Amino acid sequence: MKIAYILNTYPQPSHSFIRREVQALERHGVEIERIAMRPADVPLVDPGDIDEQGRTDYVLAKGGARLVTGLVRRMWRSPRRFQSALAKAWEMGGRSQVGRLRHLIYLAEAAYVADRVEGEGIDHLHAHFGTNSTTVALLAAMLADVPGGLGYSFTAHGPEEFDAPQVLSLGAKVNTADFAVAISSFGRSQLSRWAAFGSWARLKVVHCGIEPSRFSEPQPLPDGPLRLAAIGRFVEQKGQMVLIHALAKLVETHPDLHLSLIGDGEMRQDLEAAIARYDLSRHVTLTGWLSEADVRAELAKAHALVMPSFAEGLPMVVMEAMAAARPVVATYIAGTPELVVPGQTGWLVPAGDPDVLAEAISDLAATPAETLSRMGQAGRTRVLQRHDSEIEAGKLAHHFEEAVRARRP
Repeated sequence: MKIAYILNTYPQPSHSFIRREVQALERHGVEIERIAMRPADVPLVDPGDIDEQGRTDYVLAKGGARLVTGLVRRMWRSPRRFQSALAKAWEMGGRSQVGRLRHLIYLAEAAYVADRVEGEGIDHLHAHFGTNSTTVALLAAMLADVPGGLGYSFTAHGPEEFDAPQVLSLGAKVNTADFAVAISSFGRSQLSRWAAFGSWARLKVVHCGIEPSRFSEPQPLPDGPLRLAAIGRFVEQKGQMVLIHALAKLVETHPDLHLSLIGDGEMRQDLEAAIARYDLSRHVTLTGWLSEADVRAELAKAHALVMPSFAEGLPMVVMEAMAAARPVVATYIAGTPELVVPGQTGWLVPAGDPDVLAEAISDLAATPAETLSRMGQAGRTRVLQRHDSEIEAGKLAHHFEEAVRARRP
């Protein structure tokens, strides 16, 4: 069984869960072709990401002339399929924020994907994120001329898809897909809002996974003053600015508190300015993007992870912290309560409130080390039971097999 993964930008430091899923599927015997529109626009530091980049076919790198030529050739070879796909692209572009011209570009990308499907015997397409990558998969499935027709599926993560479901034609994508994957029960509920009732049976939950072997021997909690870690892109929805405001209050009573902010992004200058304004440079370190091994090392040096996000899907950083036997302070949003159990594995707080976040971190600081260790171990047990990448890849492989089998003549 050969599956083509259709991706927008791949690999990315913040999307290591896709790489883990792909590699776990390959261990299950599924042949995966990686097709991305473009490479990452940030430096890759993890060896696994660098290796994946070398194994990925980049569509836009082929050049506009080749893509247009392929589209015209498909128009002459399969006019009815082309007309149907063109009409769908025009319809979706009319309701989208990026417009019809962009969707004609998606159609050209889809023609390239369809060429690969027909030439290489690809059985099924799977996209990650219900955005443009799924649009390309949908259009490629309409264009490809294969016995039984070509099916596609996609994984919706959130929050982007759930912020703009109508302009992304999210309901139409679910309704025409062989199946759609949510990474949490919350995500499935959001897909259900926009899918036809008859499509609900096609909604599957497959969690993003971690590799337990990489967290085989969690380090004990460190001695000394409270050390925290926060991991994620420096963008508004991740809420790091709220954490800086909370820290400004906390250092008055916890003068030795330290936070490692792991990641990078467009808000870096704003965060640096806030750190300087509150005189927190001694308390906050901005590490930039780190390899997975270095992230695990930072978690080992921390007493807890803090995730102050305004919007999420099902945060991988929380899973990784729990696998490392670290308690978590997180906001009560989206799928996060499916991971963090208040009083057992960490703390949940309302999003956007620095005072409440500071109070939770203060409670964490006052919690005895043995209690924090028990919470960390409880979190580790929970995440290893629910988010093993091999088990979750097996579920996804089963869905692929059912979809392919149903279309075989």
